Amino acid sequence: MVLALAVAGCDARTTSTPGLAVTATIYPLAEFARRSGGAPVNVHTLIPPGVEAHDYEPTLKDLAALSRARLFIYNGAGFEPWVERLLPQLAEGTLRVNATEDLPLVRGDGGVDPHVWLDPVLAQQQVERIFAALGRADPAGRSRYEANAAALRAALQALDADYRQVLQECRRKEFITAHAAFGYLARRYGLRVIAVSGLAPEAEPSASRVKEIVQQARRAGIRVVFVEPLGERRVAETIAREVGGTTAVLDPLESLTVEAQRAGKNYFTVMHENLDQLAQGLDCR
Repeated sequence: MVLALAVAGCDARTTSTPGLAVTATIYPLAEFARRSGGAPVNVHTLIPPGVEAHDYEPTLKDLAALSRARLFIYNGAGFEPWVERLLPQLAEGTLRVNATEDLPLVRGDGGVDPHVWLDPVLAQQQVERIFAALGRADPAGRSRYEANAAALRAALQALDADYRQVLQECRRKEFITAHAAFGYLARRYGLRVIAVSGLAPEAEPSASRVKEIVQQARRAGIRVVFVEPLGERRVAETIAREVGGTTAVLDPLESLTVEAQRAGKNYFTVMHENLDQLAQGLDCR
């Protein structure tokens, strides 16, 4: 990877891209950077649409984009284990932003839960870190970034208000997900997640774990098991059949598929779709 980044850097510096070059590892951080930066900022997302973030490794094209970035934004909290190998190889002038640094992280099944962006309140703190870094990278544009970030924070505050209003009166407070991505969201709104697998979606639950989840679902009257657009559904569908229920999609927004982008979806539209699905699954008023 060291050699690849060096070679990519030589190639990349022969081209000129107008505007402030920003590279973000995952979709939600790239979306926050685009909205905070506005048109003069060129944001490249390392992990392509529809690719599982947990399984990703940077390509030569990604390394080329990273080599010319003025600002590199990553989630941290162990979400991109390969980032630690990249950081020492970045250009000296590249600003690094760990979007979860100093946030109140919680431990999940298998380590620290990195899915902070699914909590609209904590997402505002991530926006603050990105805005501050944009201002350091481009002091002349700071006032523009500040206005954009303020509008983004207001949108996140409105999203938080929507979640609070919809989820305050639900018949159930527990829900089942394919993997443990929704801990921060659940904690924010007084819910409890029962995860089929841990923080790594590829982890296969044991037969005893599946039996335990089925029993929990029956006791709690759960009839909806949430799956993910890109994830494995077989075990979740088995649990749904066992309890006489069905599955529904809850998107962890680690990535956005090409189809979703073509349909005009973004962080906020998907978060509202998630809210609608939760409201139905939890039988909210």
